[in-house]
Amino acid sequence: MQPYLRQAFLCLSCGDCIVRLCTDLGSGLTNAAPPLFRRRTMAKGRKRSNEPKGRKITLKMAKLALKLTMDGKRRLDLSNMEIAIFPKCILKLCDVDELDLSRNLLKKLPNSIDKFVNLRWLDLHSNQLDHIPEAIGRLQNLHSLNLCNNHLSTVGLPSEIGLLRKLRSLNLGMNVLERIPSSIAGLKELRHVALFNNLLTREPDCLRNLPHLESVNLKCNPIPPEDDKGTGAVRRVECLYLVKESCLCASCLWKVKEDRRKVDSWLSEDHSHRKSRFSGMITPNSVAQEDQVTWR
Repeated sequence: MQPYLRQAFLCLSCGDCIVRLCTDLGSGLTNAAPPLFRRRTMAKGRKRSNEPKGRKITLKMAKLALKLTMDGKRRLDLSNMEIAIFPKCILKLCDVDELDLSRNLLKKLPNSIDKFVNLRWLDLHSNQLDHIPEAIGRLQNLHSLNLCNNHLSTVGLPSEIGLLRKLRSLNLGMNVLERIPSSIAGLKELRHVALFNNLLTREPDCLRNLPHLESVNLKCNPIPPEDDKGTGAVRRVECLYLVKESCLCASCLWKVKEDRRKVDSWLSEDHSHRKSRFSGMITPNSVAQEDQVTWR
């Protein structure tokens, strides 16, 4: 029986150690059997990283992402770039007016977000944020904040959001909010609020007395229907707007007056052709009512 020798082969490309059985044929060693086992080894100096994988943004890339809006504002558009960690390099561009970090992999925002003191528009929708830092309340020029489609819960939304005195649009839809901070009642300039697809069980009281509020989207929340008080469902089918004549252009003013003339004409014709009513007579049905004059 030929003696067997063990020979180890180390793969330089992947770091795998392979042990084979070899036979000594006098002139050299040849493989005599398939591998007995395969053991995965890690190359020296390599460490596992717990940091989320994502695309790294450099200052040069950020500068190339600068855009000019139609109204002359500077926008930094870093949307849909697989960013997992807030790029510190963009703090050197903190004088921008608008920042778009939507559709990325962000899980948290740094406190240094308050460096964007000129920011009026911040879009963070479709990330993985579960917490917003208190520093968000120092963005005093912010007009629009979009936090839709994240992982925000009630504890992840700070009360400092109520310090954004110039905020007009707030989108908190598609999160896991059971309630919103009561400090939002201090946002007197707020016009539009989106709270759809959350876990709200009642309409937030802090929204009731906002003077300029125009729309609130509460769709797809587990809010129970109001108790039926016997008044029946009231459905608004038309809106009535009252304006001064001086606010209308010539064509609109002519149209309004023409419509009013038609209504007045219809009312006058209807009054002149109104049928006589006979209160002292009992009519069995509508057909008999048509013949009241004849009966008289």
